[in-house]
Amino acid sequence: MRNIILIVVLTVGVIILALIFFYQKNANIQKELFLYCGAGLRLPINESIEVFSKEHGVNIQANYAGSGALLNQLQTTKKGDLYMPGDVSYIELIEPKGLVEFKQTVCYFVPVILVRKGNPNNINDISDLLKPGVKLGLGDPEVAAIGKISKQIFEKNNIDMEAVKENLVFNSATVDELGIQIKVGKVDAVIVWDSTAFNYVDSGDIVRISSEKNIISTVAIALLKNSKNKEASMEFINFLTSEQGQEIFKRNGFSTELPE
Repeated sequence: MRNIILIVVLTVGVIILALIFFYQKNANIQKELFLYCGAGLRLPINESIEVFSKEHGVNIQANYAGSGALLNQLQTTKKGDLYMPGDVSYIELIEPKGLVEFKQTVCYFVPVILVRKGNPNNINDISDLLKPGVKLGLGDPEVAAIGKISKQIFEKNNIDMEAVKENLVFNSATVDELGIQIKVGKVDAVIVWDSTAFNYVDSGDIVRISSEKNIISTVAIALLKNSKNKEASMEFINFLTSEQGQEIFKRNGFSTELPE
């Protein structure tokens, strides 16, 4: 009789352990997220992921690249949970296709001109980028959000793109590459986000573009329709827009309120 009871107890114990293992395994699967993220957002997002993961036990894998390149990836694979490009217009492109369940504004990008230290070419305005001899770096408008916005800024100010191309010596897939070009002295000027320029003030000077000539970029994060982890994804979105999350963006030089 005792042997039968012992066998029953052991059997029940094994079943309980198996169920615990099964549910823990599934819980871990449910708490893994994949984020497509614009390269210019790397610093605050890396920090946000670190803090959020510790607090919520969620593993987030971030793929950093140009916003346009990421857009192509997510449309091709139909996989992933979140998409955070450098401009909300990329999200708006896939909303009519039924790929977005929800989107939320997180911060703002303000384009600025970053020039070599001391501003030897005396660049004070967007039109000065066309001066003879200026070595210019821009983002690729087909791949990077900063390239798309830069092109729109030139168009807004009636500046011929063919004239711009005469000084263009470097075309980048991400905004970070432009800051590096200033740092190593390969170019005289680039158009980057204000938050990107913030990281290169030791190598260059920031030239502000007047508000009437500039185009502010709204940065939003989208919950993708195909996400298999929507609850955890919404928790991360809520974290980014919380006081704690917004403070991380401010600390990294980002504007969390729409500039005037």
